[in-house]
This record gives sequence, C-alpha cells and structure tokens, in this order.
Amino acid sequence: MTISAPAGWHTALQDSDAEATRQLTTLDGWRRFTAGPPAPPVLLAPAELDKLSPAQRALYDEDRLDHHARMLVVATSFVEKTVVCGRRLVLLNRHAISARRGLMVSGLPGTGKTSAITQLGLAHELLDRARHPNVTDRIPVLYITVPPAATARMVAAEFARFLGLPVRGRSNMTDIIEAVVGVCTDTRTGLVLVDEIHNISQVTRTGAEVSDTLKYFSERIPATFVYAGINLETSELLAGTWGAQISGRFTLVPTRPFPYAEEWKALVATLEKTLLLHDHPPGSLTKLDRYLHNRADGMIGALSHAIRGAAIDAILSGTERVTKEAIDAIPLDHAAETTRNPLKKAAMR
Repeated sequence: MTISAPAGWHTALQDSDAEATRQLTTLDGWRRFTAGPPAPPVLLAPAELDKLSPAQRALYDEDRLDHHARMLVVATSFVEKTVVCGRRLVLLNRHAISARRGLMVSGLPGTGKTSAITQLGLAHELLDRARHPNVTDRIPVLYITVPPAATARMVAAEFARFLGLPVRGRSNMTDIIEAVVGVCTDTRTGLVLVDEIHNISQVTRTGAEVSDTLKYFSERIPATFVYAGINLETSELLAGTWGAQISGRFTLVPTRPFPYAEEWKALVATLEKTLLLHDHPPGSLTKLDRYLHNRADGMIGALSHAIRGAAIDAILSGTERVTKEAIDAIPLDHAAETTRNPLKKAAMR
C-alpha cells in the first residue's frame, strides 16, 4: 500500500536536497539564493496531526526540520547600513572610469558579515532585474570566497567558477582573466562580492600576487567591489602599497557583538516567531532574552544556531518546545562558549 504525503512535501524536500549541492560561489547557486527561500511549512492543528500515518508524520517532521535548519536573515541595523552604504557606492561609481570606490565589511566571526554582503547583493540583483525585465543574459552580481593559502591563479579560478567558465590545467592566468573580464563586461556585472578576504596576507609574495590580481580585476571590471573579512582594520590586508590604496578608496563598515538592548530583544522575538513547534508557549524565549545574550555573547550567529538547534532537538525528541535547558544543551562555537566575563556564568543562571 502506497501512502501519499500532503501536496508539496515531497517537492519541498527534493528542492532542499537539490539546494544542498549548490553554493553561492556558483551562478546557479546565487540565482537560487536570489529566488528566495521556500515558503515555510504549515503547522498542522492537533486534529490534523492525529490523522497522519507514521510515514506522513515522518515527512511532515522532516519538512519542519529543514525549515529550522535554514539560517534566517534578519534585517538588523548592520545589514541595513551595509545595504545602504553599498547602494550609495554603486551609484557613485556609475560613471567612474577609474579609481572606483569600494566597501569593506569587517568584524568578528559570527557577527553577520556574509549575511550583510549577500543581502546587499540581493538588493542590487533585484533592482537590476526590475530595471531590465525579461532580460536573462545579465549577471549583476558576482560572489566568491578567498580560499585559505590562496594563490593568484586560485582566486582567478574562483571568478571563473562562479561564471561557469572552464579552467583547464593548461590555461594561463591571462586566459582566465580575459575570459572573466569579457563575460563580466558583456553581462553588465555591477557588484563583485569577495568574502573571507582576510585569507590574503600582504606580507608574503603569494599574498601580494593575489592582491595584485584583485586590483587588476577591479580596474578591468566596471563594478563596485565589496570585501568582507575578520578584523580587516588590523589585518595584513591593509599592509603595503596596495593596502594603502584600499584604505584610501574603501569605506569601512564595522560589525560587533550586539549589546543587550532593544535591537537584541527584537532579534530574539523575530527568531521565536519562526519556530514551528506544537507545544512552544509564545513569548517564552523573549522572557529569556538576557540569558540568551549572555549565552551567545551578543553574537547573532551563535543566537541563531542555539535557537534553531534547540528547535531541531525539540522535534527529534518530541518535546516540541524550546526551553532554557534545551538551549543550554546546544554546543556553540568556542568563542561563544568561552567565558570572557567572570560574572557571565552567574548571569546565565
């Protein structure tokens, strides 16, 4: 006997499996990201839940698990500032033929740098589509991450990989760069996002070559370049001649842990509203916002991880609610777990 699931469940799970094989560093993955996340599943009423067969309940729970596994992007003040600043620079660079201005997004891990620059990219992409409806041959945004111990060729290959251009073993740097520049020019690329740029060291010859390659791309591609990385203000990225040029041409948007204030409380409330659990009392997490601030050390990444992880455990265990004890049981990143303040443990009790 074949048991069918409610309409949309199989499709949602299949889409999730397909999405797992796509990354933002490919054009296909970026376009899937700009298409937006799937609609959240509907939380069934108890009477509807009782009618599900074991197989149907398993699919229903799996759909909710997938929902909680997704990282929710919250429009924080930092994200909004990054988008506004980035849009301003794109407009200022519109008629520039050289020395275009750029943006640096810097901060500690887990403070939302990648979310901020990808939201800037999303805003730019959607605006470009609105201005050029029914045009499918434009690539308004290019997104790459700098690999650890990157060489100039590796970074150039990342540009090519996003665009789907083949990079063969015999391809030299000039071939790769010219192909990338040609495609970006033809497809009107206006924004280039370079993440994990702290992996570049200006004090090594290899790092200097990577820097020169990025500089050459920025001169050849008529686009606004955005760099994101960890503590760029004090990193080796700003050392040397090219570092001085970056400092003179790039606007810095710093991020930092959130203080315990109204915005943090709003973040907790927003994340709680996304929970799809059958026995979670509304508002119970907002009552724990001070505890959550201490638990996550003000890091939005750690906060999201803790709440989503506890929600997943709640479905798997059948408790169907997120509690302080459940969040305590979620291991966070080492930085969030490390007690920086001797009063922190007392405040969490």
